[in-house]
Amino acid sequence: MRGKAIHGLVVAALLCLNACAMVGVSRVKHHDYANERRADVIGAARLSDSTVQALNVVALTVDRCRREFAACTNTVAHSAGLTDEQRLSTLSELWMGKAIGADQANGRLPMAPATLDAYLQSARYAYAYLFHTERPLAERAFDLRQMQVIGFYNYAVQRAVSRFFEALPALGSQWTQTHLAGWTVLRPQTDLRLVDGATVPAELIPAAGLRFQGLRNVYQRDGFGSDFVAIAPPHASAREVAWRDPDYVSMTGALVFDGNTLAAVLATRRVQLLVRDPYRDDTITIAGRSVPLGANFTAAYGVWLARSGFAGQSIRSLLGREGGIQTPRVLLMQPYDPNRLVVVMLHGLASSPEAWINVANDVMGDEELRRHYQVWEVYYPTNAPVAVNLANIRSALDATLRHYDPSGQARASQNLTLIGHSMGGVIARLLVSSSGDRLWDLIPLRANLPAAKRARFRARLSRYLQFTPLPQVDRAVFLASPHRGTPYAQHRLARWIGNLIRLPVGVLKEMASLTELIKSDGDESNNAPLLRIPNSIDNLSDTDPFIMAAAELPISPRVHYHTIVGIYKSKGPLEDSSDGVVPYKSAHLDGADSELAIPSWHSVQETPAAILELRRILRLQLQAANRKQSPPARAANGAD
Repeated sequence: MRGKAIHGLVVAALLCLNACAMVGVSRVKHHDYANERRADVIGAARLSDSTVQALNVVALTVDRCRREFAACTNTVAHSAGLTDEQRLSTLSELWMGKAIGADQANGRLPMAPATLDAYLQSARYAYAYLFHTERPLAERAFDLRQMQVIGFYNYAVQRAVSRFFEALPALGSQWTQTHLAGWTVLRPQTDLRLVDGATVPAELIPAAGLRFQGLRNVYQRDGFGSDFVAIAPPHASAREVAWRDPDYVSMTGALVFDGNTLAAVLATRRVQLLVRDPYRDDTITIAGRSVPLGANFTAAYGVWLARSGFAGQSIRSLLGREGGIQTPRVLLMQPYDPNRLVVVMLHGLASSPEAWINVANDVMGDEELRRHYQVWEVYYPTNAPVAVNLANIRSALDATLRHYDPSGQARASQNLTLIGHSMGGVIARLLVSSSGDRLWDLIPLRANLPAAKRARFRARLSRYLQFTPLPQVDRAVFLASPHRGTPYAQHRLARWIGNLIRLPVGVLKEMASLTELIKSDGDESNNAPLLRIPNSIDNLSDTDPFIMAAAELPISPRVHYHTIVGIYKSKGPLEDSSDGVVPYKSAHLDGADSELAIPSWHSVQETPAAILELRRILRLQLQAANRKQSPPARAANGAD
């Protein structure tokens, strides 16, 4: 009996041991598995599975590393059970976790030296993993771990560079190196172009933390480095000019550490920031290797628009109130590049560059177009008559082209494309048209006006009424443009708004001077009636003499032009439709290379279909420009 009891106890013990040694299996949902695999100290506020497994290999736990950080990192750094890739990636994440924790505990206070040191340690271990381990970057292209380490590096760069920027004001302009948090920081190496030759931004904003309303898409390029918006210092020059260099510039920063070997990199405490313009640079050379440069192409544009105040200013400009603009400005969306073709965008009535919010962003979001184009947006006062804005915009474009390319030989000065919406489209069409003498009949003069006065009067008005096509332009796109005016300009609401408009002071002064010029000799009374000057709403009426005469002016035969029209709630023939503001018959142009009708209200330029069409047209323009610049093929026998 006793033997049976002992036997039973033995069997029970064996069963218990067997049960304790068993491995259990459970199923994880697919999305949970993906989230678990990708989770790390940045995205999930906990160490990644790869780091936890590495700690297990060297008999460490997450809790112990949290309590005894120095001993933990020392063990990871010197234990033989890990490969270099495991060791360096784990150390990068451990230091990143320490830096983030210290950052959060610090709140809004300036970054503490220990926190900066932790970010630099994380960046250095990531840098060593990426460039000084046995396997090259390309061989690990599909490794999730490499993607995580790049994330550690880029975030560490973002935080470290922000701290460097805070230290710059105390360093002056001649510094070559400084010391921060026990590190020697060398003067940045940069190719960033800011206004007036400035090398240090007035403000630096990490792009990763920005979110935008009103922009449909954010265009980025994955790669090495951290993305910023660099905001230029206030312009040093007080001289009023027609062009405006961008105050908000895209920038990518990367940190490089001294040393050509793994041991040297791990021993160094010298670091340098590389600053790159992502419009100029697709790659960056790090440790002798060329790697893709990260970029955010939307952030600078979005911050500029968000801070511009265009919405209120455009209305003040329309009404001629204080705080509006008086003359056109050519606004560059990126630093001038002599080797990129130029796209000029002109907004419509009561509008501003905000009319192109998604157009400019989506065009520059196209990688091929971004490599070959730069966008200039013309901002002009929409209370002025069309003829006045036409002359002033032409003058502003001429001045801008001469400023950036005095010889006129750069690629940027050739093959320009004009894109105009609404009234901006009318102006764009006149910029590529010839007036001849056809507009002079619009100005009634006394038959007995002396010839000398008549000549002076004509000379003064010629810049408004006599013009030829801009020679640099060979393609134009007109969107919802009332080339023959619109009856809506005569509606009660339009007339009420028109009565509120004040013409620009400069226009009023010039017209008063012209009236004085055509007075009768020897008569001090005002026997010459003040010339009637239409405002912009008057000009857009389908009965306005100027718009009717201008509609008949010929477009240059060398210019390819396209129309995009909106069709709003129309169920009849296209010829009888409108976009709710501009009739199709007014927007249509015979002889256009293409015409696209899009179901849309008047703001057709913002529709995805219109933007796709603009991309298509710009590709055509690029192909045509490339053909013009290609040298002619030599004869088969080699003769010239």
